[in-house]
Amino acid sequence: MKIPDSLKRYGLAKVFDYLDKDPMNNMSKVMDLVNKFAGDTLSLQREAFDRVINDKDSCWHQLIEKVWTQTDPDVLKTVFNNFFVNANLVGWPKQEKMREKYGCNIPWAILLDPTSACNLHCTGCWAAEYGNKLNLTFDDIDSIITQGKELGIYMYIYTGGEPLVRKKDIIALCEKHSDAAFLSFTNATLIDEEFCQDLLRVKNFIPAISLEGFEEANDSRRGQGVYEKVTNAMALLKSHHLPFGISTCYTSVNYKDITSEEFYDKIIDLGAYFVWFFHYMPVGNDAAPELMPTPEQREEIYHRIRAMRQTKGIFAMDFQNDGEYVGGCIAGGRRYLHINANGDVDPCVFIHYSDSNIHEKTLLECLQSPLFMAYHNNQPFNDNMLRPCPMLENPECIEKIVRETGAHSTDPQSPETVEHLTAKTHPYADNWKPTADKLWQQAHPQCGGCTACSGK
Repeated sequence: MKIPDSLKRYGLAKVFDYLDKDPMNNMSKVMDLVNKFAGDTLSLQREAFDRVINDKDSCWHQLIEKVWTQTDPDVLKTVFNNFFVNANLVGWPKQEKMREKYGCNIPWAILLDPTSACNLHCTGCWAAEYGNKLNLTFDDIDSIITQGKELGIYMYIYTGGEPLVRKKDIIALCEKHSDAAFLSFTNATLIDEEFCQDLLRVKNFIPAISLEGFEEANDSRRGQGVYEKVTNAMALLKSHHLPFGISTCYTSVNYKDITSEEFYDKIIDLGAYFVWFFHYMPVGNDAAPELMPTPEQREEIYHRIRAMRQTKGIFAMDFQNDGEYVGGCIAGGRRYLHINANGDVDPCVFIHYSDSNIHEKTLLECLQSPLFMAYHNNQPFNDNMLRPCPMLENPECIEKIVRETGAHSTDPQSPETVEHLTAKTHPYADNWKPTADKLWQQAHPQCGGCTACSGK
């Protein structure tokens, strides 16, 4: 018998209350109840979680204990309800149902830019070139979230620009959509005491703070004194028992620093619960391809992050080298999409081409557009999940998609042709392929010497 969503939410809320009485001792019993309510939803992820909570020597077990004991209790309960219950255990099955009903991708998360404005001017950031004139209104964002929840989407991630330029609207949206989970990539320089009090009140907003390494590396890109402001913001969040994480981009210049044990220890000490690593993407007419890691450097990053997962109590995700855990490319609405401050709906935050605008189409109509259906029909773009991206590792794919769907560049200042973009990634893709295929075969020897990993 199918359990109604309302009953799932009620039952899992009671599960949390029971868990909160003695979290680490009751965790195993609680997972048994969660598994009963969840059915087949996210079964592999739940199995992995089961293993972690039963291994008290695991750094991941220690992370869970830290999160449970050091996070504001009301915030923790809201994160549990909105993220784990609504966005996953309830939202995921609804998304699957909608995918089947409409024959298109339905994302787990929507990334959107409240504004193109930013209080910093970081070197190499395409957002800095967009100017400060583009904004999604409160009503625009409210409509996107409302439409998204009807499709089962309860996870919303702000990008930019600097989203906290729109602090008041962001908090108001958290209040209005109190059943959704919100995360924001932010430079953190606008986080202050008043904002921390707002976060304690709404309870459903988590910052992902941009950090490029230690002080010298960070400030060389972001500006003198920014590192100090960022670490002060982290200290403030930690003092209020508010959860936050780190977002960092690895390049040929900084990769050793941000994957070092010293960097991990620093951000853990500062209070971060997670770190998301992003590969430098040569997006924009003025991008610097020399900042892309070499194959040797990327292989080192691959091994370093995996090694740290065994010893460091922080959730680390590498969005280029962890494709095997999510089935390759997750863009194009498969698991997420991006809406810029002009309302253009991009398949990916790094791929600025679109054939739809949220001011002209519904969210569902955008997902059914030729561009998004091309993603739907061609994913995965490569059977080797260390070569997941249609732009970085399979540039012929994005060329074909853009050409056949008539998608246009959404850069409002300096539109970039797809040929100009892929001229930077074709050499990279060719150079990375032998290393990627070697690593994939080592990790998946059951593939043998098959030709599937040579691309599709």
